[in-house]
Amino acid sequence: MARVKLAYIGGGSTRAPGTLASFLRQAQNFAGSEIVLHDLDGDRLNLVCALARHMADVQGADLTFSATTDRRAALAGCDGVLSSYRPGGFEARALDERIPLSHGAVGQETQGAGGFFMALRAVHVARGLVEDMEAVCPDAWLLNYTNPVNIVAQAVADHSPVRVVSLCEGPIVFPQEIAQLAGLDPALVRATMVGLNHACWSAEATYNGAPMLPLLAARLDGDLPDMWARRWIELAVAMDALPASYMKYYLFEPEMVAELRAKATTRAQDIQAEVPDYWAHYREQLTSDTPTLIPERSRGGIFELEVAVDVMDALFNDRAEVWPCNVVNHGALADFPDSQVIEGPCVVDARGVRPVAGHRVPPAARALTGALGEYQQLAADVAWNGTRKQAVQALVSNPLVRTLPLAQTLYAELAHAHRAWLPERLW
Repeated sequence: MARVKLAYIGGGSTRAPGTLASFLRQAQNFAGSEIVLHDLDGDRLNLVCALARHMADVQGADLTFSATTDRRAALAGCDGVLSSYRPGGFEARALDERIPLSHGAVGQETQGAGGFFMALRAVHVARGLVEDMEAVCPDAWLLNYTNPVNIVAQAVADHSPVRVVSLCEGPIVFPQEIAQLAGLDPALVRATMVGLNHACWSAEATYNGAPMLPLLAARLDGDLPDMWARRWIELAVAMDALPASYMKYYLFEPEMVAELRAKATTRAQDIQAEVPDYWAHYREQLTSDTPTLIPERSRGGIFELEVAVDVMDALFNDRAEVWPCNVVNHGALADFPDSQVIEGPCVVDARGVRPVAGHRVPPAARALTGALGEYQQLAADVAWNGTRKQAVQALVSNPLVRTLPLAQTLYAELAHAHRAWLPERLW
């Protein structure tokens, strides 16, 4: 099995204990490996590191954990770098959600104006990260889980020699979620999702070996759990393809804005209210004889970033497995430029991560995903080295913004709110 050195950027986050639990569950695949945790918050970083060591000792896992607030020291000599960070924390995410909603636009972590400003902050950090990697671990893989994962990967792929793959569990869980809403067994669903991150569609979808869409169409005549279930299933049937759940923001935009504005709190504010209990739970497990993460008291559940661990296993242990990844297209999907970072099935082995060719985005979805691809490129360019004027141009190209007055207003307010996390060229 692979014996490697891995750095986890964001290793003091609320998701970190669950991520390390995912590594420990596959400890035999990384026997003898070293995982270095890095974060800006030294206290939380040390707590997570101590908990990881405790869980490893109890489980008899042959993994070594260390922690540092020095990023270059964490990266030195690494074979792989897992990045999952949030510049500005949940407070910044709450602004991404609340400010657009105040102007009647979708406020969301990865979509619309909120997603754009998350991209500006995330790529600003990623640029420094890959510069450090080029200096101290130039041959390492960057396995990115920082949102928006497609824009981060696009920016790095365009401007750095560092090998990058972005990861998201969406292509795996979206078909399972829609099956569950329809009263079907998620375990019997097989779907190939292609397109862009959070904007993927099924190129093929079966249920127990038979076409899935007719089953979904039949469910529309019966009772469904709620309006969202009906919308998602109706969208799949209308478009002849299973959609990513995020398509609701585009294809039911007025309804989604109304729902989000009707809520007293945003998703980020809801998470913020839960954060103290997460850390209380992690501290409790630090002194437990049998440390066990409880899903309800752990950010994201018991096991986090599992796809990243699976891809690392396939990559470093030469598994030749197929996993959904975000990588440069290189002609695999005819619907996008060769240089575009796309999401789809990829073969992962010691030679790298290669997208599987031959699939197409469903015809009815190509216009929207094409527009999102153009926006993705503009956002990646401006986040890496663009100006404020170019940023407004990128923002107005976003299908959830569209008008120049709205783009100018949102940019002014969000840039002011996030000034501490943006490069001066974007103020």
